[in-house]
Amino acid sequence: MESHLVRIINRLEMMAADSKRNFEREGVVVAEVSFSNDPENGPVYILRDVEARESYSFDSIDLIAMEIYDLLY
Repeated sequence: MESHLVRIINRLEMMAADSKRNFEREGVVVAEVSFSNDPENGPVYILRDVEARESYSFDSIDLIAMEIYDLLY
């Protein structure tokens, strides 16, 4: 069985072509992620926690993957 984190990271890596993704738990969107490749700062992921109505910025794919994992599981 493939790790949940590996699946999350694979989806995040594919965001270069598709700059927005939703992550769902039991059919309900729990997180919305947008991606921007800023020339000065490099890749930036913005995570919107739907339930908490908060947004967070990440420059590390590993850190955002762990945050999404926490929201999903």
